[in-house]
Amino acid sequence: MNKTVNRIYSATEWIAKFAYVNLLWIGFSLLGLVVLGFFPATISMFAVIRKWIRSETDIPIFQTFWSTYKSEFIRGNGLGLLVIVVGGLIVLDLAFMRNSGNSFISVIHIPLYLFMLAAVMTIFYLFPVYVHYELKLFQMIKNSFFMMLIHPIENLVMISGLAAMFFVVKFIPGLGFFFGGSLSAAIIMATGFLAFNKIDKRQKQNSIINEMKDK
Repeated sequence: MNKTVNRIYSATEWIAKFAYVNLLWIGFSLLGLVVLGFFPATISMFAVIRKWIRSETDIPIFQTFWSTYKSEFIRGNGLGLLVIVVGGLIVLDLAFMRNSGNSFISVIHIPLYLFMLAAVMTIFYLFPVYVHYELKLFQMIKNSFFMMLIHPIENLVMISGLAAMFFVVKFIPGLGFFFGGSLSAAIIMATGFLAFNKIDKRQKQNSIINEMKDK
């Protein structure tokens, strides 16, 4: 009986935490008038969720969110500008393909779709990479791109999780307001963390092999 009560309490506590982080994300996005607030707020949300995934479950949520928001406001908007530019190119490509009836253009549809998929997946990885590593912008983009290339299984897990989230929110729109952002971030961050762990294992194995060679 006590175990059941504890599990119910724990589940309720996590539901409240995810709802709270989602509301912070919305509130701080609005604080920056959306245009300037969205990306710092998103990075702050990822920073909180990263700590949860690393078993730092007792962190002060608001303080962690707010300190990240302040410290990453300018840098986060620099990343946001890049994402907006890439997003604009994707929208232009889609509009171009929709309005073109030329047979030659039809031939390049597949490469364009592949480019757009790669760009979107790279953007997804950018946020976990941003909060997990201390890197400059170019290094972040490069690492996110290569991470997307060499982890196809994680890509599928991420897409499947986000697709499932989309359909749930579509049928129960109210959930989107309380959990849409935080659960999506959790799916992306958790999948990114799987990729990080694989990279760390490879690096450790390579270092062991190199040490053995040196001997």
